[in-house]
Amino acid sequence: MAPGVTVVGLGPGDPALLTLRAVRLIGERGEVYLRTRRHPAVAGLPSSVRLESFDAAYDAAEDFAAVYSEIAARVIELARRPQGVIYAVPGDACVGEASVALVRQAAAQAGLPFAIIPGVSFIEPALAALGLDALDGLQVADALTVAAGHHPPLSTDRPALLGQLYSPAVAADVKLTLMNAYPDDHLVMLVHAAGTEEAQLEQLPLHELDRSPGIGLRTSLYIPPGGRRDSLEAFQETVAHLRAPDGCPWDREQTHQSLAPHLMEESYEALHALDADDLPALKEELGDLLLQIVLQAQIASESGDFRMADVIGGINDKIVRRHPHVFGQVKVEGVENVLQNWEALKQAERAEAGEGKGLLDGVPIGLPALAQAAEVQRRVARVGFDWPALEGVLEKVGEELNELLAAGGPERQADEMGDLLFAVVNYARWLDIDPEASLRRAAQRFRARFAHLEAEARRSGRPLPSLSAEEMDRLWEAAKEGE
Repeated sequence: MAPGVTVVGLGPGDPALLTLRAVRLIGERGEVYLRTRRHPAVAGLPSSVRLESFDAAYDAAEDFAAVYSEIAARVIELARRPQGVIYAVPGDACVGEASVALVRQAAAQAGLPFAIIPGVSFIEPALAALGLDALDGLQVADALTVAAGHHPPLSTDRPALLGQLYSPAVAADVKLTLMNAYPDDHLVMLVHAAGTEEAQLEQLPLHELDRSPGIGLRTSLYIPPGGRRDSLEAFQETVAHLRAPDGCPWDREQTHQSLAPHLMEESYEALHALDADDLPALKEELGDLLLQIVLQAQIASESGDFRMADVIGGINDKIVRRHPHVFGQVKVEGVENVLQNWEALKQAERAEAGEGKGLLDGVPIGLPALAQAAEVQRRVARVGFDWPALEGVLEKVGEELNELLAAGGPERQADEMGDLLFAVVNYARWLDIDPEASLRRAAQRFRARFAHLEAEARRSGRPLPSLSAEEMDRLWEAAKEGE
C-alpha cells in the first residue's frame, strides 16, 4: 500500500456487474470511501470492508459544485495517508463523474499517484435494453448540460443517450431545450434503472417527458434520430457529395463568382417571402439561401481557404464578443444602449484589425441604395448624429423637396432627388419602417393593381392603349377597392 488515490467504478447497480478487480482490491484494502451509499451495488461489496461515504456533504452543501469540491478536498486529504484511499463511485469513473475530474486534477497538483479501476457505466446496460450498437453514431451527453442550454448540442440525424435525468425538474428543462431542435411529438424513450432487475423502458412523446412518474436517480433518456436527415452536418455531406468527383457536373463547375448571382437572387426571394408574410415560402427560401452559403463554404474548403466550421466559429465568436451584456458582466439599459455598445465594440475591432477607421467603412457599397442609406443613418444615429425630434426630420424632407423643385438642369435635379430620397429614408427610420421593404411592397401592390387593370381591359375586349385616362383611373380605383 502507498499514498495516492485509486478510483473504483461500482457499475450501474446490479452487484453482479461489479468487476472482479474492483471487489478484490476493495476486499484487500478493507476500507472504501463511497461517493454515496445510495447505490444498489454497495450491497455486493465484501461484508468485512469498512464503508465510509460522503452522503452528508449532499445534505450540507448548497449545490453539486460545492459538494464535489468538498469531496475532492477530503479524498486528497485521505490520499496523503500511508495507505492512500480507495474512492468508489457509481457506474464508471469516467462517465458523468464530476468529482473524479476534480480529484484527478487535485492529485496531479499534489504530486499524488492517481489510478482508475474501470466499471460498467449506465451506457452498456442501456444499450442492451434498447437493442443498440454504440458505434452506430450514438451521441452521449449529460442531461444537466442539455438542461442548462438553449439549443441541444446534438445532431438530430443520430441517436443520442442522455445520462443523469434524475428529476422531473431536470426533465422539464431538457424537454424545452430539445424542442428547439426536435418536433414536440418526437417519440423518446426513458430508461429507468438500467443494469438492475428493476430496469424498465418507457416510451412517450417529447412534450410529455417531464410527466413520467418513474423518473429517478438512475433514469437516462434515449432520443432516436429524426425521420429524415435534417442536421447541418447531413446537409454539408450532401453538398460535398455534389462537388465530389462522383457528384453533379454542374455543381462541380461552380466557383465563388459564378454562384454570386444565385446568392443575391435567393436573398431577395427570402425578403419577398418576408414581405408577403408567407412563412411556408420563407422556410423554403431560407433553405435555398442556406444552400448558397454551404456551397460557398465547400468551395473554399476544397481550395484550403476556410471551412464551414471557420464560418460558424467566426460568427459565433463575434456574436458572443459583441454581447458582453449577455455573455459577460457588462450592464446595459435598453435597446439604445445595446446598439451604442455594439457600435463601440465594432469600432474597437476595426481599429485592432488596422482596417477602416471610419464609422461607415463597414457599410457594404453593394447594398441596394435605400438599404444602404438606411444603414448609414442607423450607424451615425448610434453615436448621436441625429435630429433631436421628428419635426426636424419632416422639415428636412420639405426643404429637400423645395430644393428639387427649384433645381435647374438634369445633373442638379439628380443630386437634389438623391437628397430628397435620403431625407425620406431618414423619415422612415424615425417611424421604424424599413424603406427597402416598404418600397418593395409598394411596387408589389402596383403590379397587382396594374395586372387587374390589364385583365379588365382584356375582358372588355379593348386594347389597354385605347382606354382613356379617366377609364384607366376608374379601373385603378376599382383594383384598390378590391384589395
